[in-house]
Amino acid sequence: MTSERIQEGFDVFIHDGDKAVAAVRQVFPGGKPEIVIYVENAGDFVVPMTAVKDVHEEKVVLSRAMLSLELKQALSHSHDVEDPSV
Repeated sequence: MTSERIQEGFDVFIHDGDKAVAAVRQVFPGGKPEIVIYVENAGDFVVPMTAVKDVHEEKVVLSRAMLSLELKQALSHSHDVEDPSV
């Protein structure tokens, strides 16, 4: 599954090569097999390790099919307030 150990601050992606949609805030909180990610405009979400498809080059790639509906919706709006001219 992973070729690199997940660390706080890694960027989170749905598709490798796309824009980052979140950042890792916590890894194995309370010893649980999950990570906490921060999605801009939506806050923190808990993601089970089973939803992590790959980890490489300080990137965490998630399996969209394994994510909650609430998280999918938040991720689809993570760049809504960005200025397109920047």
